[in-house]
Amino acid sequence: MLTGADPADITSDSNFDRHVLASILVAATMDGGLVSEKVGLTSHELAALLEQYFPSIRINREELLLRVKRNESDEAAMLRDLLLAQRSTEGDIGNWLAGMIARRAIEPNHLWEDLGLRGRGELSRLLGRHFAPLAARNTNNMRWKRFFYRTLCEDDGLVMCTTPVCTQCNDFNLCFGDESGESRMAERRREVLLQAAVPVAAGTWPM
Repeated sequence: MLTGADPADITSDSNFDRHVLASILVAATMDGGLVSEKVGLTSHELAALLEQYFPSIRINREELLLRVKRNESDEAAMLRDLLLAQRSTEGDIGNWLAGMIARRAIEPNHLWEDLGLRGRGELSRLLGRHFAPLAARNTNNMRWKRFFYRTLCEDDGLVMCTTPVCTQCNDFNLCFGDESGESRMAERRREVLLQAAVPVAAGTWPM
C-alpha cells in the first residue's frame, strides 16, 4: 500500500529502497507508539522521508506537532555514527537508514526481522548498497547485528570473545547461527487470514 507496487518488484535500486523504507515503517507501526521514535528519526525527518518517498501518506498531525527529537540510547547512537561514517550513497536516505537501522537493532529479534524485511538477503543487499565499506568487512558472513557490535568493540580496542579463533568461541552459534524465520509481514498476514477464517469455521459468517 505504501509503495503502490508489487513487493516482489525490487530489481531496481529505487524500488528496493522504497521497499526497505516501507518495510521499516510498517514494522515500527506494528510495535505501537510514536512511529518516529520507533524508527529512530525526528518527526521532521520522518515527515521529509514520507514526502520524498510516499507523498500520498501524511504523518499524524499530533506526532508532527510534538516535534519529536532523536532520543536514542548510547548504544544506538554509537551504531548510527558507525553507519554514517561508512555511507556509500548520496542524499538523505543514507542518513535516515543509519538512524533507522541503529534504532531497530536494539529490538530483540534478528535485525532483518525487526526491519520488516523478508530475509537476511535483503538486509545484506541494503547494507552493501548504502554502507558498502562496512558491509565489505563482514568477510565471514557473521550475523549483522553481532558484526556491528563486534566492529564497535574492535574500534575501541576491545574483543567480544576471549578466544582468537571464532570457531573456538562459546558464542559461535550466536554470531554465525541460522537466521531463518518468518518475516513480520508474513506473520501479520497469516494472523489476519486466521482471524477472518474464524467466523466461517464457527458457522457464523454474516450473510
